[in-house]
Parts: sequence; structure tokens; C-alpha cells
Amino acid sequence: MGKKLNQLEATAICGNDISSSCLYVSALAIFYAGQYAWISLLIVAGVLFLFRKIYGEVVGALPLNGGAYNALLNTTKKSTASLAAALTVLSYMATAVISATEAVKYAESLWHVIPIIPTTVALLAIFMGLVILGIGESSKVAIAIFLFHLTSLTLLSGFCLFYFFTHDFDVLINNFHMPVHGTITMALFFGFSAAMLGISGFESSANYVEEQQDGVFPKTLRNMWIVVSIFNPLIAFLALALIPMEVVNSNQDALLSFLGNISGGNWLSFLVGIDAALVLSGAVLTSYVGVGGLMERMALDRILPNYLLKKNKRNSSYIIYILFFVLCTSILFVTGGDLAKLAGVYTIAFLSVMVLFGIGNLLLKVNRRQLPRPERASWFALIIAILAVGAAIVGNVILNPAYLAIFLEYLIPTLLVVFFMLFRNYILRAFLVILEYIFPSGDNQFFRKLNKLTKYKLAEIRGQEFVFFTNHDNVETLNKVMLYIKKNEPTRRLKIVAVVDEEHTVAENLKEDIKVLDRAYPDIRIEFVEEPGKFGPNKIKELSERWRIPVNFMFIGAPGENFRYTIQQLGEVRLII
Repeated sequence: MGKKLNQLEATAICGNDISSSCLYVSALAIFYAGQYAWISLLIVAGVLFLFRKIYGEVVGALPLNGGAYNALLNTTKKSTASLAAALTVLSYMATAVISATEAVKYAESLWHVIPIIPTTVALLAIFMGLVILGIGESSKVAIAIFLFHLTSLTLLSGFCLFYFFTHDFDVLINNFHMPVHGTITMALFFGFSAAMLGISGFESSANYVEEQQDGVFPKTLRNMWIVVSIFNPLIAFLALALIPMEVVNSNQDALLSFLGNISGGNWLSFLVGIDAALVLSGAVLTSYVGVGGLMERMALDRILPNYLLKKNKRNSSYIIYILFFVLCTSILFVTGGDLAKLAGVYTIAFLSVMVLFGIGNLLLKVNRRQLPRPERASWFALIIAILAVGAAIVGNVILNPAYLAIFLEYLIPTLLVVFFMLFRNYILRAFLVILEYIFPSGDNQFFRKLNKLTKYKLAEIRGQEFVFFTNHDNVETLNKVMLYIKKNEPTRRLKIVAVVDEEHTVAENLKEDIKVLDRAYPDIRIEFVEEPGKFGPNKIKELSERWRIPVNFMFIGAPGENFRYTIQQLGEVRLII
């Protein structure tokens, strides 16, 4: 592992995504909530405050890349975790394409000679090149963009406040006397639902937590929360203070540039336009970094093909980034840059990931109570947060029913790929049965080779050995291990390993219990190993190299408060009971 990200570097990468929301979320909230938009945005900030502890608890307990996928992988079934992974990848794809397209459109509004689609592809390719060079290099670009963005927003807010206090308050008063559609409650609800898009990017930091220095992750959550809690409601209020409501709604695409023109003149409008193009480009970088950490973890867990893990000299998983670029480019051409279609994917996928992360926290509390964690979210805060995001999903579906259909059009093919990898053992076995039924004699050379290849692949999948570390578990606990492996992994080989020294010896009944399990699960070959030494990161690494078993195929039970190592120190070891 190379140099890890400090607080500014880690915050800049995810901060560009979440802070770019101010370019569109204020106008969106005003469209649905009218003069109460700033209140809707403050409610969003309140929900995000609850998610700070939710994310802090889960990632503090399980500080591994993968976000919602990692949370669910270590607390429930692998198939449920795979759903979260698929949704997160979809969200990143939509984020990358939307942000790149919008960045180019802002640039085109300034220079008028830029071809939208080709330039968008070029922008996606540039950031692919940056992340292939390494996350450390890309973080320097992210910092420059992030600091410029914060400076631009501060300047814009300052000029707008000065303009507001040096003119009469007629615009604000008139806007606050405008009638709302329906009741105030419904206006706030739909404004809140639309404004929840303003926190997209908050989940990104959890997807590259392993690349961050110790203690940085919770600071990135705090920093992102501060930025959106200040600027999003403030800009919505300033827009209502300076611009008549109907003018706001007719300038949704470039509201901040319009505000800059009113409060500071053409130079400020131009500066905001440049800033918009840059920070939306930074959100593309966030997508690449986030999806890289997530897809690496998925490939390690055999939910995606192993060849995605190939690295270059800079320790970058270049194949993942090339694949992501190809997928984003293909979506861009298939949709023709139609952002309405992509927004449907983006909205529901992102909010669904937030809900699943909340569920991951709930399962962590129930199934991993003894696992050490630096902070804990209260049950009340957790339930409120999950219900709030669930309500936002319902609100967005009511506002845009077509989004749900578009979302499913993209989700189903993604799930087919993921679940093929997850259940390929059963699929290949069924294919083999069909093949042998249709061509029982094997006379046809092509089908004979296909039969042989399928059997070889099945043997390879089922031959992968897994390890469970124990030295005192009883037969009931070990039976849970066997049930987990049978339900979630296609393997037929398991080593149960007890690491022993002067202080730790094997429980007397353990060998007998393993013999009972061996008879109870005849289709899984169980091998018991007494390994001398001390259990810890070095021993895990040593056994992984000696047995050629990846660390993420090694399991432990959830450790207690007195366990000397953190989960992160043990590498990719998984918790299964």
C-alpha cells in the first residue's frame, strides 16, 4: 500500500461530489417547496447529521472498502450485500456520466464552441488516466478543485449577502407571500425528497476508507456535513432573497451563475461557471475512486471476475477503471446524454444505498453486538434516518413515476451479471446437466470440449479452499459457520484452524465437534489444523502465502472488546458469526 490519504486529500475526493450538489439542489428544492426550500434543505442537513454516526459506527467497526456492501457482507447474506454493491456501482456510473455531461455543458455555456458528447468522453478518459496513475496523484487534482469551489461559493455568498442588505427586501417578501402548491407540509415533503439528492457523495468516503490515514474517515463525514449544511440552505435563501420565484424556476440549469451576475456582475458569473465545470469534473473523479475500492472488494469476494484485480506498477487496478470508463461511455451513447433517464437511475440507486447502509448498521447492532467500535448511533436516530430516506424514495417516485421504470431497466442487467457470478456454481451445474441430456454420447467435438471446460470451471470454483480460525468454539457455533459457507460460498473445502501457543490451547471437545460436523456435512471436506504461533496479522499473512488462500477467504467470529487487533489490521478477513 502506498502513501495514505490525509484529511484534506480524503475530504476533497468525496467533497467535490457532495458539494457540487449546490449547483442544482437549491433550484430543485425551490421548484417543489417554493419559499420553504431552505427549510427542506435544513431538514436534509438534519438527516445527514444522523447518518454521520451511522456511517461512523459501521465503518469504525468494519474499516474496509465497500461501503454498504462491506457492512452487509459482514452482517448478513452475501446475496443481500451483492444487491447493495450493484446499486452502488449503478449510482457511481450515473454520477460520473451526469457530472461529466453537466461540467461540459457549463463550459459550453461560457465558450459556445465545445461539442458536448465527444468532450464528455474525453473528460471521462482524462479522469480514468488520473486514477490509473494512482489515487495519490488524483487527490492533488481533487484538492485544487475543492478549494477553488469553496472559495467561489464563499465569494458568491458574500456578494449576494452584500447585495441583499444594500437593497430593499421586496423580492424576499413577495416570494414569501407566493401561494404554495397544496399544503405547506406537502411542499416541505416534496422539497425534502428532491433535496436529498444534495447529499449524494456522502457514501463515497466509505468506499475508499482503506486508502485513508487512521482517524481520517469520521473527519471526512464531518467536513462534508458542514459544507452542505451551510451552503445548500444559504444559497436557496439567497436565491429567494434576490430573484423572483418565477425567474428562479426558469433559470434552474445555471441558477448560481445567474445569482453571480445579479450580485457581482459578469466576472462573478463567469467565475461561478468555471467553478461549476471544475467541481462537476471533480465529482467524476469521486466516482472513479469510489467504484475502484468497491469493485476491488467485489472481485476479491468472487462477485466479480478475478482478472479485475490486476495492478500496474503504481498499484492501481487499471482494468477496473478501464471497464468503468467503457460502461460510462456506453451509457452516454445509449441515452444520447439524456440526463432525465440518468437522473432516474441516480436518484433511486443512491437513496437505496443509503437505506441499505442504515440496515447494515441495524444488523451490526443485532448480529455483531460485541464487535468494538469507536462510536455508536442510537436506535432512535437509526430508525428516523432509515424512515427519512425511505420517505425520500417514495417522494421521488411520486414526483417522477417514470424514474422507477428507468431505474429497473438498468438495475436488472446489473443484477444479472452480479448474481451470475454469485450463483455460477449452480448455473454451471444446470448447464452441464442440460448439455449431457442433449448430447449424451459426446460425439460432437465442440460440445465435448464445452462439457470438459464446464467441468474444469466447476472444479476450480468448488476447489477453492476457505479457512475459519477458532480454538474454543463449540459445535453449535461451528455449525453456524458451516451453514454460512454452504449458503454463501460454492466451496467444498474448509480448513478449521486453531492457532496455539503456551497461552492458547485447543479446547478438549473441539476435535470431537469437528468430527460430528464432518459427518453432518459430507459434501464439504473439513480439515482441522493446529497451527503453532500467535494469532494476528502476521500469522494470517503467513498462512495465506503458504496455503495460497486469499485473506478474504479466511473467516473469524466477531471479536470482543479485549481483542488486541482491529478488523482493518487483519486485512480482508471476514466476520461470519
